[in-house]
Amino acid sequence: MKNKFSPEIQTEINEIINKIQRWKNIFDYKIEFYIDGWALFLREKYAYPRFITVFKSYDTNTYLIKSFEVSLKDFEKEEFKELYSIENINSINDLLKELKDIIYGKDLIKGALDLYNNMFLN
Repeated sequence: MKNKFSPEIQTEINEIINKIQRWKNIFDYKIEFYIDGWALFLREKYAYPRFITVFKSYDTNTYLIKSFEVSLKDFEKEEFKELYSIENINSINDLLKELKDIIYGKDLIKGALDLYNNMFLN
């Protein structure tokens, strides 16, 4: 099993970090390492309160992305509502394409369509 110190994991994370630098004015990011994998957290700075998580297990070759809307409950505690989720992303290129689509609003459009369908079509 690979761990956070393996050269492959470090190279993979560095490649992703280098690619997401173009969004550094829009998102803050941090990387966390866990026993079973690593996660990249992106928090939108200004426009829409979103939180995007990328996770990869050390045991698999696929990525998971989840997008959340962030709101404040009673002006104190943050609440997260899942907007979009996709599993089994097979490559860094596919991950970056999907991440780009989410950053540019794919998750928001899906949320708006779901809301529309629930209100008017049910």
